[in-house]
Amino acid sequence: MQPIITSLLDTDLYKFTMWQAMLHRHPQTQSTYRFVCRSTPEFPLVDLLDEVRTEIDALCTLKFKKDELDYLASLRFMKSDFIDFLRIFQFQRDFIEVKADGSSLHIVANGPQVHVMGFEIFVLSIVNELYFRRFDQASALAAGRRRLGAKIVRLQELAQEAKHRHPFELFDFGVRRRFSGPWQREVVQAFASQTAQWFKGTSNVLLARDLNLVPIGTMAHEYLQSYQAHGVRLRDFQIAALEDWVQEYRGDLGIALTDTVGMDAFLADFDMYFAKLFDGLRHDSGDPKEWGEKALAHYAKLRIDANSKRLVFSDGLTLDAALDLYQHFADRIQCGFGIGTQLANDMGLKQLNIVMKLTHANGQPVAKLSDSPGKTLCDDETYLAYLKQVFHVKY
Repeated sequence: MQPIITSLLDTDLYKFTMWQAMLHRHPQTQSTYRFVCRSTPEFPLVDLLDEVRTEIDALCTLKFKKDELDYLASLRFMKSDFIDFLRIFQFQRDFIEVKADGSSLHIVANGPQVHVMGFEIFVLSIVNELYFRRFDQASALAAGRRRLGAKIVRLQELAQEAKHRHPFELFDFGVRRRFSGPWQREVVQAFASQTAQWFKGTSNVLLARDLNLVPIGTMAHEYLQSYQAHGVRLRDFQIAALEDWVQEYRGDLGIALTDTVGMDAFLADFDMYFAKLFDGLRHDSGDPKEWGEKALAHYAKLRIDANSKRLVFSDGLTLDAALDLYQHFADRIQCGFGIGTQLANDMGLKQLNIVMKLTHANGQPVAKLSDSPGKTLCDDETYLAYLKQVFHVKY
């Protein structure tokens, strides 16, 4: 069978944007990424072991093609030396270990961050697609198409509803949790052709290129987390990460992720300087309305017109949840909604909750203290306690 991953563009845009920043700022960083399944699968993931190994082997044979590099180079924030780096880049099989861990999969990527950070999305896409191949494809696709049709109708109904100050904008964030690559393409193509007024892009760089859509994405937790190990004072790691981002992109890619150590600690660092430089904020944990109200209050305190800023919501959204948030905020601030699993894997099957997170950088632990305690990920309790103490996080 054809490998699941056939193009190195078949990943999230923010992998490239973080990759470029890390190559320019901290190319020497060594890091460890670990795969975790947070849900209970219908069958043991270890059953996929041989297939996952085969797919990773195939991934490590791929290189960027000329047309792929030309597309990346056409994005105004991608720099020529980074494209030159990608021209010679190839995943190294020695940097990723795939083995059994009881009934689970043990997948760990370890090595130079600029050589292993890209594994994450591909590994998650591979595991997810192999897992869902074990279920009846015809019934899953039939259910998926019914649900897709209902979403499109619901979105089209917006045209008859009362207008708000700012428009509804929807993005596909589904690469890592998709049912399959072909299904994600079908979903994105359907939204792009039938709801173009509201569907504004995809995080999948390959689909953005092929379907002439805007590629969407800025930064993920790994970017900010890695600064916990970059030699700055721990209390200042967010400031250092945001400053480097500003220097790297100088106004482009201006949505900041807020929940690496929680929204309150983020806002303590997000002063007038950053609030004016960044276009907006991304929500990824905690109560979204409470989070949005905190963001609005912060802009008001700084005397910044919130209508010039944007809130992007991306935490396990359904279309209905996105529309509810839109009704709540759309007259006060611009809104965007990145939906992943519930667009790319809404097939009537129980979905997997899998992640592959940065756990160590430069030989020391790093952690995320999200606004949803269940999403906190760190295997070093001593470091976690210290991080909570530094940022006054009580949970």
